Amino acid sequence: MSGFVVDASVAVKWFVPEALSDEAVSLLDSPRELLAPDLLYPEAGNILWKKVRRGELSDQEAGEISRALLSVPKTVHPTEILLPAAVKLACAIGRTVYDSLYLALAALLDCPMITADERLYRALGRTEWSGLLCWVGDL
Repeated sequence: MSGFVVDASVAVKWFVPEALSDEAVSLLDSPRELLAPDLLYPEAGNILWKKVRRGELSDQEAGEISRALLSVPKTVHPTEILLPAAVKLACAIGRTVYDSLYLALAALLDCPMITADERLYRALGRTEWSGLLCWVGDL
């Protein structure tokens, strides 16, 4: 059984009802292992902070969601082992190192990366990396 690398755009949808949340939540019931770089935590936290700033969540809700995210069963990989590959990848595809850390993990583990980041998904649609990337809405 292989796994799915999930990015923060997917993980936040586990707790915040919005477009594609049902598809994201379906991953929690999947027999496949959920995987992520440790960047998932600060990146999800930043998304929650933005939602508080926009009035979409209260700071209390953001705190509860951040604690709930910690309890989701997943295997978290340290970014330090992924950094050299992520930097090389970011330079090659013109995406951030942040996005590239998730892709580097997917490449290392030879499993798909699931995203709800439409800009990332579209940007990689015509690259050699498109085969590793899956749109959460296609689950």
